[in-house]
Amino acid sequence: MKYCEGCGTEMEDDASFCPQCGQQTTENSTIATKQKTQQNDALGVVALVFMIIGTVCMAFALIPLIWCIPMTIYLNNKLKSGEPIGVGFKVCTLLFVSLIAGILLLCRPEKQA
Repeated sequence: MKYCEGCGTEMEDDASFCPQCGQQTTENSTIATKQKTQQNDALGVVALVFMIIGTVCMAFALIPLIWCIPMTIYLNNKLKSGEPIGVGFKVCTLLFVSLIAGILLLCRPEKQA
C-alpha cells in the first residue's frame, strides 16, 4: 500500500488518484510533466527553424540581418541549456524576425521553478 502525498490517506498501489482528496499520484504527474516538456521542446525547435528561415529571407538587407543572426543564436543557446526565454525576446522575435516563430515562442510555456 502507498499513501497520498497530499492528505496521507492509504491508497491501493495501482491507484492514479487519491480516493480522499483526488490528488494525482507522483508517477502520473511525472509522466504528465515529461509530456509537457517534450511538447515545449518541439515548439522551441519549430520556432528555431522559423527563425532560421526568417534570417535567411532577410539576407538581402544587411541591417535586419545584423539583429536576426544574434537572436537566432541566442534562442538556440537558450533551448540547448533549458533556460527560460523572456517575454521581451519573444515579442522582439515576433516583430523583427519571424511572425510564426514569435507566436510559437509566446505559446510555449516556460518551465516552473
